[in-house]
Amino acid sequence: MKRREFISLLGGAAAWPLAARAQQPVKLPTIGFLSARSPHEAASVLQAFRQGLGQAGYFEGKNVTIEYRWAEGRYDRLPELAAELVHSQVAVIAATGGEPSPLAAKAATATIPIVCTLGGDPVEAGLVASFNRPGGNLTGTTIMAVEMAPKRLELAHELVPNATAIAMLVNPNFPIALAEARPQGMQIYVPNAHTESEIDTAFTTIVQQRAAALIVGTDPLLLGQRDQLVRLAARHTVPTIYFLREFVEAGGLMSYGPNIQNGYRQAGVYTGLILKGAKPADLPVIHPLSSTWFSTSRSPRP
Repeated sequence: MKRREFISLLGGAAAWPLAARAQQPVKLPTIGFLSARSPHEAASVLQAFRQGLGQAGYFEGKNVTIEYRWAEGRYDRLPELAAELVHSQVAVIAATGGEPSPLAAKAATATIPIVCTLGGDPVEAGLVASFNRPGGNLTGTTIMAVEMAPKRLELAHELVPNATAIAMLVNPNFPIALAEARPQGMQIYVPNAHTESEIDTAFTTIVQQRAAALIVGTDPLLLGQRDQLVRLAARHTVPTIYFLREFVEAGGLMSYGPNIQNGYRQAGVYTGLILKGAKPADLPVIHPLSSTWFSTSRSPRP
C-alpha cells in the first residue's frame, strides 16, 4: 500500500467515532405527569397542559417527552407512581388532580422540581411556604375550593329558598373534602362515597333523608364520575350544585368554580419555564378566577 493511501485510510478511521456520535439522537428532557385522575376523562385538561407547554416553547415528541402515571381515582397508588417517576430521573414532575398527587410527589423527592394543580390552600397543606414565595421545589395553581363552599351554599339557598337541610357528597379520602363540608347556617347531611357503587348508595340515602338540594364536594374521583352523578341527580330530581363547569357540560344543573383548564394551562407554562431554568421557589402559586355556570338543558346528555 502506498504511503499516501495509508495516511488517507488512517484519517478516515479517526473520523468514524465522530460521525457515529454526530448521528446519535439527542436525548430530550422528560416531564413526569402524575395524576390522581383517569386518562379518558382528563383529556381536556391534558390538552390545556400541553397548550401551556407550547406557550413556553415545548412540544411533546419534538423537544420534550412526557411519562404518564395515572392513579385513576386510587389515591393509595400515588406514592408508588411518584417513586417510579423519581427513579426515571425526570426533569420535572407535573403533579395534577388535587392534593394527593403533589403530596406524594413532594414526599418522593426534595430535589426534582414539582408543578401542581391543587384544590385547596397549599400553605395549609404544607406544600409551600407562601403563595408569593413558595420556597422549596414546588409551585403551581390552586382552585381554593374551600373558599368557594360558602358561595355554593348560597346558591343552594337560591335554588331552594325554604330548605332547612341539604346534602353534601364528599370523598373522605380527599384531604380538603371534609373541611369544605362544614359550612355554617344550615343543617348539612354529609354522605361519603369513593367508589361508583357508593355513589349510587349515597343518592338513595339522600332521597330517603329528603335533602332539598345537593352540593357535590371537590374531589378528582367525583369529577371522574360526573356522568354518573348527573344521571342520578336527574333521575332522583335532586337540584345539584357542582364545583366545576365540566359537570354542567355533562348536563348538570349548576356549578360554581374556576376554569380548571386555565389552571392546567398555567401549570404547563410553569413546567416549560422550569425546563428553561426557572426555580419553583421563585414562581408564585396562582389562583384562577371563579365563575358560575348553568346548564342549558337541565338534563344529562345521552
